[in-house]
Amino acid sequence: MTDAETKDAAPEPAGPKPSEGGEAYRVLARKYRPQNFAELVGQNALVRTLTNAIERDRIAHAFVLTGVRGIGKTTTARILARALNCIGPDGKGGPTIAPCGECEHCIAIAEDRHMDVIEMDAASHTGVDNMRELIESARYRPTSARFKLYIIDEVHMLSASAFNALLKTLEEPPEHVKFVLATTEIRKVPVTVLSRCQRFDLKRLDHETLTAHLTNVAGQEKAAVDEGAMAMIVRAADGSVRDGLSLLDQAIALGDHEGSDTGGSVAAETVRDMLGLADQARILDLFDLLMGGKIAEALALAGELYRSGADPVVIVQDLLDLSHWLTRLKIVSEAAEGLAVSEAERARAAEMAGKLAMPALSRVWQMLLKGLAEVQTAHAPLTALEMALIRLAYAAELPTPGEIVAALGDDKSEDSASETEPASALAPKPAETQTAAPPSPATPPTPISPTPPSPTPPSPTPAIKAAAGGGESRPAPMLESENPDPDAQPRALHETPPELGEVTPEPATIAPIEPPAPSETPAPATTLPNPGSFTDVVELFRSKREATLYGELKTRVHLVSFAAGRIEIRPTEGASETLANRIGSLLTEWTGTRWVVSVSREPGDPTLSEQEAAADAARREKAAQHPLVRAALDTFPGARIEAVRDLPAPTGEIPDDETSEDSDA
Repeated sequence: MTDAETKDAAPEPAGPKPSEGGEAYRVLARKYRPQNFAELVGQNALVRTLTNAIERDRIAHAFVLTGVRGIGKTTTARILARALNCIGPDGKGGPTIAPCGECEHCIAIAEDRHMDVIEMDAASHTGVDNMRELIESARYRPTSARFKLYIIDEVHMLSASAFNALLKTLEEPPEHVKFVLATTEIRKVPVTVLSRCQRFDLKRLDHETLTAHLTNVAGQEKAAVDEGAMAMIVRAADGSVRDGLSLLDQAIALGDHEGSDTGGSVAAETVRDMLGLADQARILDLFDLLMGGKIAEALALAGELYRSGADPVVIVQDLLDLSHWLTRLKIVSEAAEGLAVSEAERARAAEMAGKLAMPALSRVWQMLLKGLAEVQTAHAPLTALEMALIRLAYAAELPTPGEIVAALGDDKSEDSASETEPASALAPKPAETQTAAPPSPATPPTPISPTPPSPTPPSPTPAIKAAAGGGESRPAPMLESENPDPDAQPRALHETPPELGEVTPEPATIAPIEPPAPSETPAPATTLPNPGSFTDVVELFRSKREATLYGELKTRVHLVSFAAGRIEIRPTEGASETLANRIGSLLTEWTGTRWVVSVSREPGDPTLSEQEAAADAARREKAAQHPLVRAALDTFPGARIEAVRDLPAPTGEIPDDETSEDSDA
C-alpha cells in the first residue's frame, strides 16, 4: 500500500469537522452577525440617525446604547467603530456608512484584535482604578486608526466612584477619542453620565420582522422549518435576535436530517419538545374544561401535559396567553401575535371567545396571574398548578357580580310584594296623616311672660297656643295665608276645617296677651317653641347652622338629665370650656324662655354619635342575618355591608318622618 493510499484510508480526527473553508463551525449568532448598518435588522431610527451624522460629519463623542439582551448593542458599537476607522480598499477613504470590510482596520475590528478599539466589560472592571487606567490611555493618540474607541459593555455595573472618575473625560474627551456605552439597565446609569451622551434605545424586534430574519437564515442554512416551529422559536426569543438565532441553531441540530448534509427539516413537535412547551390544542382543551367547571378532567389533562415534559410554569403562561388572545378576539375580532395555532384552532378559539363574558375573562386573567406567582415560588410546582386550576374551575361556576345583583333585586321585589299587606296595615292612611291631633296637654309650650305665671289664671288650651304662634298676639301664619281678610280671622279661628277636628276654644282664651311692662326687656319679635328633648336641642343648633356647637353637642356631650328650661350634661375631654354657657344663652335667645345648662360629673347617656353608631351596628347585624345577605357574604369572601337603607314607602303612602308641616297643622 502506498503512502497516498495509507493517507486516504486513515480515519478522520475527532473533534469539530472543519467547513469547506477550513474553519471550525461557528454558531448562527456569530456567523450571521451584521457587518454594516445595512445588515442591522429592526433598528431603523438608529441607522438613520448614525447614517446622517456620518454623512454630515456631525459625529458625537459619546454614545449610549440600551435595550434587552441580544438586541445588537455590541454589534452596533463594532459597526460604528468600523465605519469611523475604515480607510477603504485603496487606503484613502474616510468615515463611511458602508465599511469596505477589506482594509486592515475593518478586518482587525471584525476579528476583535484592533489595538485602538478597546472593549471593556464593566462587570469585571468596576473600580475607580480601572477608570484611571482608561483615562490615562485616552490621552495618547491612536496607533494606526483614525479614532480610538472605548466600548464599555454593561456600563451600569460600574461603581459610583468609577462613574465620577469618568465624568470629566466623558464630557470633554480628546478629539481622537470616542466612547460607546452599552447597557441593559439604563435606569442604573447616573443622569450625569446620560446627559453627556447621545442615547439610542434599541427596540425589540416585532413578530413579523424576527420571523422574516430567522426564515432567511434558515434558508441559507438549507433547513426547512415548519411555520408552527418558527412561531414557537420567535415567541420564545421575545424580540431578541441572538436568542432567536441560538434557538434556531439548536432546533436545526435537533431536527430530522435523514442522513443528508443539509439543515434537514424542523417540525413543530421537535421545537415543542425542545422548549418544554405544551401542545396548543391541548391548552385549548384544558381551558375549555376549566371554563366548564370539569375539574377532574382538567386535572387529568394537566397531569398528562406534565408527564409529557411540559413545565407547570409554562402551562400557566400558556393559559395566560390564551386568555389574553381570547380577550383580544372578543374585543377586536383578530388574533394576537405570536400564537402558533392552526386555522381549526383559531376557529375554535373564536367560538370560545363568543361564549365567554368579558368579566369572566378578566377574572381568569387575575387568577392565573396569582397562580403563576404561586407556581414559580412553590416547593412543588405541580401541586401549586393543580390548586390554581381547582380555584379557576370553581370560580368559573360562580355568577358574575351583575347576575348576583340582579338576583338579589328579584328576591327583594318578591319579599316586598309579600310584605306589602302587613306594611300597609301598619302605615297610616293618607287621610289620617293629614289629620293633626292636638298636642298633648302634658307638655304644652311655655308662653312668654315677663313675670312667673300665676297659678290661679287658667292657661290657654294647646290649640289656641298653636294658633297664637307660641305666645304672640297675632294668629298663626297658616291661618293668615288662608284668610287674607283681617275681618275673617276670628271666624277662621272658630271655623276649623273638618279634618282638623272640632276644637272650640273658650272666648276668654283668645284675648290678646298684654305687652310686657316698659321697664322690662321686650321679648324678641320671633321666637321658637321650646325643644322637648335633647335631640331636639341638637337639631335646633343644626337648623340654626351653629356647626361648631352642633358638632360638640353630638360628639362630646353626655346627657345627664333634661327638663323644660334645664339641661345637665357631662362634656368630654376636648370640649369647649364655655360650651354650657353658650348653649344656655342661645337657647334662651331663640325660645324666649330662660334655659339653664349645668355641668355634672355623672356618667350620663352615651353621646348621640355613639348612639347612632350603636344603632347602625345593630341594623348591620340584623341585615347580616338576612338569608340573601348572608348568601352574598358567603359567596364573596371579604365582602362587607357598606350601608343599610330602608325601602321606600309604597306609592300613595307618606312615611311618618316625611309628613309636611302643613299636614301636621
